[in-house]
Amino acid sequence: MTAETTRAARRSPFARRAETGPRATIGQLLPYLFEKRGLLAVVIVLSVLGAAASLAQPLLVSQVITQVQDGAMLGPLVWLLVVLVVVAGLLTAFQHYLLQRMGEGVVLSSRRRLVGRMLRLPIAEFDARRTGDLVSRVGSDTTMLRAVLTQGLVEAVGGTLTFVGALIGMAILDPVLLGLTLLVVFTAIGLVLGLSGRIRRASAEAQAKVGDLAAAVERAVSAIRTVRAANATEREAEGIDRDAVGAYRAGLKVARVSALIMPVASIAMQVAFLTVIGVGGFRVASGAIEISSLVAFILFLFMMIMPLGQAIGAVSAVNQALGALGRIQEIIDLPGEQEADAALAGGAVDPIDTEDAVRFEDVRFAYPEAVVAAAAGDDEVPEAADREVLRGVSFGAVKGQRTALVGPSGAGKSTILALIERFYDPTGGVVRLDGVDLRSLDRERLRSLIGYVEQDAPVLAGSLRDNLLLGSPEASDADCIRVLHEVNLGGVLERDAAGLDAAVGEDGVMLSGGERQRLAIARALLAAPPILLLDESTSSLDGRNEQAMREALDAVAEHRTLIVIAHRLSTVVDSDRIVVLEQGRVIGVGTHSELVQSTPLYRDLAKHQLLV
Repeated sequence: MTAETTRAARRSPFARRAETGPRATIGQLLPYLFEKRGLLAVVIVLSVLGAAASLAQPLLVSQVITQVQDGAMLGPLVWLLVVLVVVAGLLTAFQHYLLQRMGEGVVLSSRRRLVGRMLRLPIAEFDARRTGDLVSRVGSDTTMLRAVLTQGLVEAVGGTLTFVGALIGMAILDPVLLGLTLLVVFTAIGLVLGLSGRIRRASAEAQAKVGDLAAAVERAVSAIRTVRAANATEREAEGIDRDAVGAYRAGLKVARVSALIMPVASIAMQVAFLTVIGVGGFRVASGAIEISSLVAFILFLFMMIMPLGQAIGAVSAVNQALGALGRIQEIIDLPGEQEADAALAGGAVDPIDTEDAVRFEDVRFAYPEAVVAAAAGDDEVPEAADREVLRGVSFGAVKGQRTALVGPSGAGKSTILALIERFYDPTGGVVRLDGVDLRSLDRERLRSLIGYVEQDAPVLAGSLRDNLLLGSPEASDADCIRVLHEVNLGGVLERDAAGLDAAVGEDGVMLSGGERQRLAIARALLAAPPILLLDESTSSLDGRNEQAMREALDAVAEHRTLIVIAHRLSTVVDSDRIVVLEQGRVIGVGTHSELVQSTPLYRDLAKHQLLV
């Protein structure tokens, strides 16, 4: 077996699904329609009334022609015909409005459902997927569902009634002409059904390419300063252009298949019309039918062909919508964090008495294959054992004390914080909070007890207040101002007259790196949780601000448990406990002075940073 075959065999279900294209069924589409069942019922009633008004018109035209031949008065019939035409037009206009309203409602409902599920997915799913592709599903994929209503299933109701009514009228007028007409119609239907599957596959591929394009644009725009500084603008533009060309070509494939389908209705109508004119004219000449019956038959023919054209358009629209719905359902069908909690409930461990706020007991962890595959790209994904980031980690963080995690990059420090936050669950061993297995705790309740400052100190677009209130929506302005001063951000308030309403810009671009970091810490401090997790929280600070931050942390650390990651040992030398990690294993635990004596790796780190 080749390496490529082995990779393909081990590829994650998500990756395999992305290659073949997610598929959806009509059954998955119907719940979106039935959410608007009130409007749906009104539209169906309007369709029935509109079909009845339209079907009555050929019969009235036939009567008008007969009365003209007999020399009778036309007034009442003509006025009735005008009324029917006007009523049919008004019904069609109102029905169109209701269809558009239903379409917008379906788009809104699908977006709510998709976003509601997306924001509750396990972190592993975000690590395995591209942000731009997820955004594309919320934007363009949900929009595709509108076509199902405006061109698709609902119009088929009125079209079916008109089609059946026209068939009945044609059968009464001339069964011979009807037979010739049906031969043409069924040939057209057969061609459409043969091509419909190709439209669905092409549409799913086109939507996936649009997702690739959105991901490429999001990648470049989010890092535009880095791109400009590296003189990589042209290269990024070329990469985006390649994705744009890919989306263009996929769109052309949909257009080619659609181009094969759309003329079918036109050709069928023309052939049927010419057949009826030719054969019908002969039958009128032979006396088999009256001229009034032929005119009525031709009008019924137009009424039958029009729904056929709508049905052909509906097949194309529905298949494109099903391709988009497949991508939507792929996300909606994924289990959220709560479902994952339910699956793990049976493995919960009983609480034990401990002085540790957080304790790791022989914890092992390997990132899921899909996450590793997304990071590896085309490279071969390692086996599970080779993917392990933590290998039997055991240590405790004592209540009310500061515990520091140190070690080389890639030692597993940030992964430890991710396990405490339950972004992931360990693949082996137990992580406990106050003696309780984390897997037996509700994630929302768990996270309400923890303040977490990430390594990259993300700042959300909006104002200072928006960022501070993210985890503490009930906090007062006075509390926000106090915590900003605690982290030495009072200057940010003073330099902008808007105060707490001062805009921070996209990704906090209006703030310096150190200010973004301090704002993230202020957000965590405002919530006043009993446990604080700080991942390189002072890496962007200068000496003065670092000292101010340490004093602020010392002030809030009383009666709280701090777990701190730092590469600069100067920020953690006074910690109550320091845990040294290397290659996913704990190789030393103690104070700074103890570790300098007992742990060679820590001693080397301290020497390089002039701390011994």
